[in-house]
Amino acid sequence: MTTSLIPFMWYTSEAEEAAKFYVSIVPDSRIHSVTTMPADSPSGPEGSVTVVDMTIAGQRIGAMSAGPLEPFNHAISLMVECDTQAEIDHLWDELVKGGGAEECGWLRDRYGVCWQITPRRLNEMMRSPDRTAARRAAQAMLGMVKLDLAELERAFAGDAAT
Repeated sequence: MTTSLIPFMWYTSEAEEAAKFYVSIVPDSRIHSVTTMPADSPSGPEGSVTVVDMTIAGQRIGAMSAGPLEPFNHAISLMVECDTQAEIDHLWDELVKGGGAEECGWLRDRYGVCWQITPRRLNEMMRSPDRTAARRAAQAMLGMVKLDLAELERAFAGDAAT
């Protein structure tokens, strides 16, 4: 038996639009299918609920447009690890376009989904056995909105310029 964990997101009405947006900006992303419910459901009559099967950054994700229920919140977010500042800047800037909001190290896209656009290196810094260096990097991160890889590296190294 094969088991899979597939995050599934409930949108009021924009699941397909959001999927198209995400695959247009996040590498290794694609839409596999968009279908409508072939039967009446608690969210509406046959054909009114749209279900999207997609991959975002190599991770399979499901989504549906099924009317208002609960808004997205910080209890779950999508984290994308990036290798370069250029990747961070591109994803961050694209995701906040059109009504997104920036927060400390996080952003909320125009659909309300919370994202963490994170340097892959930050996780290495946080796990470092040098807890003093890790603390410096963490403190630098907590003062940022969009994460700055070079600044995090300087803080981790103990560079006095931070």
